[in-house]
Amino acid sequence: MPVPEAVKIRVEELRREIEKHNYNYYVLDSPTISDARFDSLMRELESLERRYPELAAPDSPTMRVGGAPREGFVTVSHLAPMLSLSNAFNEEELRDFDRRVRQGVGEAGVEYVAELKIDGLAVSLVYEDGLLARAATRGDGDNGEDITPNMRTVRAVPLRLKNPVKLLEVRGEAYMPKDAFARLNQAREESGEPLFANPRNAAAGSLRQLDPAVTASRQLSIFMYAVGAVEGVTFKTHQAVLEYLKDQGFRVNPHYRVFKDIDGVADYCREWQHARFDLPYATDGVVVKVNDLAQQNALGATMKSPRWAVAYKYPPEQARTVVRDIILRVGRTGVLTPTAILKPVKLAGTTVTRATLHNEDIIRERDIRIGDTVLVHKAGDVIPEVLEVIKEERKGNEKPFSMPAECPECGSPVTRPQGEAAVRCFNPGCPARSREGLIHFVSRSAMDIAGLGPALIGQIISSGLVKDAADLYRLKKEDLVPLERLGEKSAQNLIDALEKSRQNPLNRVIYALGIRHVGERAARLLAGRFKTMENLMDARVEDLVAIPEIGPRIAESVTEYFSDPANRDLVRRLAEAGLKMRVDEDRDRTGTGPLEGKTVVLTGTLKKYTRQEARELVERLGGRVSSSVSGKTDLVVAGEDPGSKYEKAVKLGVRVIDEEEFLGLVGEG
Repeated sequence: MPVPEAVKIRVEELRREIEKHNYNYYVLDSPTISDARFDSLMRELESLERRYPELAAPDSPTMRVGGAPREGFVTVSHLAPMLSLSNAFNEEELRDFDRRVRQGVGEAGVEYVAELKIDGLAVSLVYEDGLLARAATRGDGDNGEDITPNMRTVRAVPLRLKNPVKLLEVRGEAYMPKDAFARLNQAREESGEPLFANPRNAAAGSLRQLDPAVTASRQLSIFMYAVGAVEGVTFKTHQAVLEYLKDQGFRVNPHYRVFKDIDGVADYCREWQHARFDLPYATDGVVVKVNDLAQQNALGATMKSPRWAVAYKYPPEQARTVVRDIILRVGRTGVLTPTAILKPVKLAGTTVTRATLHNEDIIRERDIRIGDTVLVHKAGDVIPEVLEVIKEERKGNEKPFSMPAECPECGSPVTRPQGEAAVRCFNPGCPARSREGLIHFVSRSAMDIAGLGPALIGQIISSGLVKDAADLYRLKKEDLVPLERLGEKSAQNLIDALEKSRQNPLNRVIYALGIRHVGERAARLLAGRFKTMENLMDARVEDLVAIPEIGPRIAESVTEYFSDPANRDLVRRLAEAGLKMRVDEDRDRTGTGPLEGKTVVLTGTLKKYTRQEARELVERLGGRVSSSVSGKTDLVVAGEDPGSKYEKAVKLGVRVIDEEEFLGLVGEG
């Protein structure tokens, strides 16, 4: 039966609208619809494409969720060589580059474009007749690996150009944001998997997955910075290339600048040497390019690198300190994680007092001992890490460290499962596992129970008041008052916070359970698809992997969790305590509202709401909360002690309101 014409038209309308919203969200950082409305459009398109498979198209937004795993990577040739850059490690070498350029172009003046050097993976994207046809890694510069299915999952990559041309090859840097990198490594550490050394390695590992669904779950992004080959368009300057890429729908780093001489470039490099630590992505230098393309052609290239560009590399942020002790933390999944307690040292703008050592293999390989003088850095400007031991500083009284045979918390034998780097305690009654599980359950991103911190959780467990999360909801004020440093008012506040948490939506409850590999995003996807906890508990692996972004690892972890009678009993008792076990379609629907399509930044301390509550309120009213202020920000809500975000908003002319105005705006004043 032929596809009805009305269906064809609707599918094209949906594709255009979804890609427009993808561009607004991931490129412009300025969404115009709520997440719920976007999800509704995607579900409608997926439904029509399943019903009429002949309408499938390579540029459909549904291609972003990842298809079936592949057997291996194919090598493809670049249309133009992807050369690497020569480096300059100080200002003198930068000025040597300028001198060589001016000698090469003669009497003509030279303009430079300076761009932040993103610490990621260089990729090439080829568009044919306006559609994404192929994506590849840099490889050896002439040939790279075909990673097309994986790049389709990166939402900042347009599947269709805004102004199609017959052929366009563009170059960019795919990267993993700092917060996504930290979450990924934390999850891998809990799972006993090897950690990524930095966001660059994490991005490369994510794009070289044979299963595109894994790539889709990694929250990668990309900045485009050059054109390799193009038909039908000519450019005179590199600046014009960047503007053209923006017009075509690509994401271009907003911090590039054009300078009339190398003095301005040097100032730019100095400016960003420390300011880069405030960015949400890792940078390790500045790329400097001759702006005039005719001058670029005249300067030419060596076998390895162009003569018209150089990478100014920042020195690594490292510091020397002393390992005062090595302690063990038992996580909620039973992983024993060694942590180095350090003599305080300044690093990348903060004071560092401890660094994770990850697992016993790393301690053994680097021969880290208590008392050692070590070199530390922040992996990807995020995670403090011991780089190496300065062995010539050893005095002979340093103490080697070895993992214990028993759990330091409960005394149960510990095991290192085959194929894992982590040592685990498998005792479900281990007080550390219970404590860490409760700390996760009450955390801001989970049930958000204010006032119930790690110290108090330790007290209520040791006093026998609570064994698991369901017991929290049986607590009474008179149970809490006798506890140390907890008076009548604090006890009542905690009871009120517990009562308030019963209203949290299903996705928060799912996340709070602490199911291995299930983060906030996965919890939202699971709640949105299954609607009730009962449906989720009965789901099979094949039901779970049918959800875009839910891969086999998450699916198996979910089914394994709910196959344990103790976990099913915990959910039953949480339901009896009044927690929400189904999606409230009216409450959880994020439709139009006073913040529809607005990008909002929250800063400072609010009196009426926690940060998580304010975020959810903004999202329910159609807005999106961003962590940083930019020219695309519509509104900044400033509580007490707002800090640098407030100052930046004033500087950029972004509207700033206080909490009272915010309450009036959302109808709660």
